Amino acid sequence: MPAALEPSVGWGVLHLFCKTGPLSEAEAIAAAVKAAEADDVQVVPVAVLGHKADLAFMALGADLWRLRRLQTELASAGLDVVDSYVSLTELSEYSQGVPEEMKAARLNPNLPPEGKTAWCFYPMSKRRGEVNNWFTVPYDDRKELMYAHGSSGRKFAGRVLQVITGSTGIDDFEWGVTLFAVHPDDLKEVVYTMRFDEASALYAEFGPFYTGMVASLDEVLAAVGVV
Repeated sequence: MPAALEPSVGWGVLHLFCKTGPLSEAEAIAAAVKAAEADDVQVVPVAVLGHKADLAFMALGADLWRLRRLQTELASAGLDVVDSYVSLTELSEYSQGVPEEMKAARLNPNLPPEGKTAWCFYPMSKRRGEVNNWFTVPYDDRKELMYAHGSSGRKFAGRVLQVITGSTGIDDFEWGVTLFAVHPDDLKEVVYTMRFDEASALYAEFGPFYTGMVASLDEVLAAVGVV
């Protein structure tokens, strides 16, 4: 492999959404995941609900080349990657003063969280409309809006873990949002509640949602018919 390509801060994050086929091989998929994990890549397997995909992998690691190798090996194992999202773990400009423990959790999260097997992912951006343009709002006003938005999210502590990763200049939207929850209706409630915050109601634009269940790789493969 080429020399490692790593962010100066944080990790690369690769969401792969895959469909299975007659050539999908459980043994080869498992080998690809185990090899990535041996190279310090966290891989979260998800059984996806609905027609958009059969399963998903959320992979986090320092070296983007290693994430690319995982993608290649999963495709070689007979999975068809039908959608993807690329981002980086980050500290937002509004959270530079948070405690070191919180910084570490955002830049180097330990996933998946125990007891939170309901899962969804969606990308989002801030609006640049003629009337509501986030990027013309003064910094102090934006910071206040984001603090209020974060306060809404913290009400779901213990029920929902939000992993927000940055993708400005890397993928089609500006952030990827991955939610892990205790119950599927927790996912619905947190997104609904936070959309009433001004930072979201006036300035947020959302991409497609993917929803599923986190489980062991063997359980996910069995659920999607790859044995």
